[in-house]
Amino acid sequence: MRESMAEPTRYVLCMKWGTKYGPEYVNRLYAMARRYLQGVFTFVCLTDDTRGIRDEVQCFPIPELDWQRYPNQPDRAWKKLATFSPALRDAYGLRGVALFLDLDVVVVGALDAFFELPGTFRIIHDYARPWKKRRITGNSSVYRFEIGAHPDVLEYFQQNVAEVQQQFRNEQAYLSDYLHRQGQLQYWPESWCPSFKYHCIPAWPSNYWRAPFIPVEARVVVFHGECNPPDALAGRRNRRFRHIQPATWIAEHWHE
Repeated sequence: MRESMAEPTRYVLCMKWGTKYGPEYVNRLYAMARRYLQGVFTFVCLTDDTRGIRDEVQCFPIPELDWQRYPNQPDRAWKKLATFSPALRDAYGLRGVALFLDLDVVVVGALDAFFELPGTFRIIHDYARPWKKRRITGNSSVYRFEIGAHPDVLEYFQQNVAEVQQQFRNEQAYLSDYLHRQGQLQYWPESWCPSFKYHCIPAWPSNYWRAPFIPVEARVVVFHGECNPPDALAGRRNRRFRHIQPATWIAEHWHE
């Protein structure tokens, strides 16, 4: 078969820096991807510490960003923009389509369709709040792109760091706005990536006796804000007066 007719390489991509998440998060994410994605793929972790990460995971250094010169700026996950660095293609030799997953998601359904759905760039449409007008912003817990296809995202950021960080609260707001203005921003189907805190916890007061559940058609459950998978599994929530029962189904999916 000619190279031009070959299927592009599929990557599942994650990023780990600092000490918030240990290597077990990478290892469990790899195991979930292996269980829920059919066929051949390569699992890649961009990280500043490879200790404890299983051998099946290809680890590479996080490409340098030129934003550290503003030490008083909060992190806000700006390092995720390194996924658009030319280094992934030119230095690490990665060529194909990448599905980025946050370390603290729980995969509960097939991932194949994330690679099959047409579109230049796909991301979660950030969760709607009833009291707010819905924005174009995506939630970057799950996004897909062709490696090397959007170097201008990073280039513009690094040339306008102070301006971008003043205008946008975090990396996903900037990324969504930038690609929206290019006409390249598209979202996953709403049911694929539910929020644990918005979609999985029963409404009050039934949250006191009903356990969190997996919504119909869910594929990746996103944990953001209040608790992560081990908290939810144990029935802990980092907000007063917002009780949850243990989400025992997490143990069925979030493991090696």
